[in-house]
Amino acid sequence: MSESVVLRAEIATEQAHVDRVYLRLDELRSQAESMRDRGYELGHGARHEAVFEQASMLFERDVMVHHANQTLHVLDAEHEGLVFGRLDTHERETVYVGRLGIRDGEFDNLVTDWRADAAAPFYQATAEQPMGVIRRRVIQSSGRSVTGIEDDVLMPHALPEQMRVVGDGALMAALARARGERMRDIVATIQREQDEVIRAPWRGVTEITGGPGTGKTAVALHRAAYLLYRYRKQIGGGGVLVVGPSEAFTTYISRVLPSMGETSVELRAVGELLDGFEATHTDPAPVATIKGAARMRGVLRRAVRGTPPGVPSELRITYRGEVLRLAGDQLERVRRRVHGRGGQPNRCRVHAAEALLEALADVAQRHAESGGPEVDRTQLVTELGERIEFHRFLVDWWPVLHPEDVLSWLGDEQRLRTAARSQLAPDEISSLAASFADGGAGYSVADIALLDELRALVGKPRRRRVAADDPQQDHQRPPSPGAARSSLPEHYDEFGHVIVDEAQDLSPMQWRMIGRRGRHASWTVVGDPVQSSWYSAADGADADAAEADNVLGSPSARRRFTLRTNYRNSAEIFSLAARVVSGHAGADQLPTAVRATGIDPTVRSVDAASLEYEVQQAALDVLARVEGTVAVIGAMNRVADLEKFLSPVSDKRLTVAGSLDCKGLEYDAVVLVEPAEFLAESMAGRRGLYVAMTRATQRLTVLTSDPDWLPE
Repeated sequence: MSESVVLRAEIATEQAHVDRVYLRLDELRSQAESMRDRGYELGHGARHEAVFEQASMLFERDVMVHHANQTLHVLDAEHEGLVFGRLDTHERETVYVGRLGIRDGEFDNLVTDWRADAAAPFYQATAEQPMGVIRRRVIQSSGRSVTGIEDDVLMPHALPEQMRVVGDGALMAALARARGERMRDIVATIQREQDEVIRAPWRGVTEITGGPGTGKTAVALHRAAYLLYRYRKQIGGGGVLVVGPSEAFTTYISRVLPSMGETSVELRAVGELLDGFEATHTDPAPVATIKGAARMRGVLRRAVRGTPPGVPSELRITYRGEVLRLAGDQLERVRRRVHGRGGQPNRCRVHAAEALLEALADVAQRHAESGGPEVDRTQLVTELGERIEFHRFLVDWWPVLHPEDVLSWLGDEQRLRTAARSQLAPDEISSLAASFADGGAGYSVADIALLDELRALVGKPRRRRVAADDPQQDHQRPPSPGAARSSLPEHYDEFGHVIVDEAQDLSPMQWRMIGRRGRHASWTVVGDPVQSSWYSAADGADADAAEADNVLGSPSARRRFTLRTNYRNSAEIFSLAARVVSGHAGADQLPTAVRATGIDPTVRSVDAASLEYEVQQAALDVLARVEGTVAVIGAMNRVADLEKFLSPVSDKRLTVAGSLDCKGLEYDAVVLVEPAEFLAESMAGRRGLYVAMTRATQRLTVLTSDPDWLPE
């Protein structure tokens, strides 16, 4: 029998089972819809019952509708390739593996959820340790139609004569597929080393390290789906938070978890973590380095304890014919005394009132000692404390502090210098003050962590209503659509599990911000030191590590996994990228690319004057050569020019990205523009260039007018 005939016959066999699964899926969906409708009818009938019976029926209605809607939510998720695997065991048992578990009307298994223990051999079995699996089959589908199959035989000696084997290289076939605008899940092609990470225990901290293309992000997302499946009671109540480097990144990964039936995970870019605020840009590297340093905590603490601008500098109040006066220096001593007691300023107004009244009593006491009338100290404090003019003064003198206001005050260089003391150098103070004073630029990614630190320092303010024509209204920005919360309260800090991607790029202040979201959480931390764009400031690497350790605990207690196989890049592309970073990484820190294509990267010398033409032509060339996505990547200050250059090219597959925005993303082809500019913009050296070069899966074109970017 020919291979094509065997293939068609085996596809037909699998199609019959897939059809049965989808038929059952439709039945389950219909049952859930009927349950939901019955629940609504029950609620309608409750209107005519007695109060006790009505409450009972409404509760039953709510439970029924909630359960039905949850079921429909799972069944209606994106189930492209619902059934993707099959195991044939030496016990003559057949197990189908899919995105969710489905049983037939007799409760027999039609599909085993990929996260279940019974599905583990699909990922973990090898020829050396077959785990009882004779044949492992990957089923490829489009919609509800089976389009292909790939088999691995793990126990050849036990292969029954009638069992047919087709295809080879399921993983390589998947890797060669064109990329789309969103990351795909990898449930059908998870490798053994990846599966070990996904199924690691949920408690504590799990660290995933690996070079570009090793699947770190996909593994972390699949781990989230697995943990919610296996430990939903333990972590489901608090929820799962996934933190990524950029909004482009969270958009890119947004379909992975829904495709596996998980739609309740919170995805946030690090610049979107603070509700009500959104980062609109990134700071120049030197400024971002200062803002991210651990020493900024002390600067912000002193800023919060300083005298707010515009507060009254004198208190005058009459008591029994005597004018009691507190001058500016006396008021400042009172303020220092209140702050010296500790606590958040927005919760200390009562203490401030008490301290002011005690200071006024001291003034009255001195008047009495100089011949004035005697005063009852307790009575004075009570009477003045009830005066409306005293409370008006208190509100003005001890105002509610808002993080955005405190940060804007630091645009005053003298105020920043006072708060900084000796922790910032004069040139650092000047550059920071200029950044904070530029309110029209919006908030940077680094500013969000500072605002969150201020939120923790000042305490929860009362809700402030802003008039429509208030010029400060634009200063507090609404969250982006990607950051919107539908069910969690504002500033939710009780997540059950937190996943941090590109962790190597987090500054100490960003670690503090993320740590507040998972005070009692378990953690999955994903990163690669070789790809780091964070550069330690004067605090040094020890201070950086200290903030991460404050969040994650002792490094010795963490569970560590290293992924060493690069599935993304062709061997030819990664070889060039490895040359770029060779002086910044040891051989054991670089992954091994397993897929050779025979297509070498193109490095083209261009004249800077003709760069626009060269960029257009290079983009058109790779668009014609690949079926999937294409990115033109440049240094951050080059992005606007590239967007202008490529405005005549109308192809939805084409994207322009900056060096920082492309982190965590991948494209079928990349046109890298002026690599020397990557080196000049980053304090982290060649690592940013290494990241950009390793975004390409099939083709890489480099356009350069400076040949010194590539080491000999």
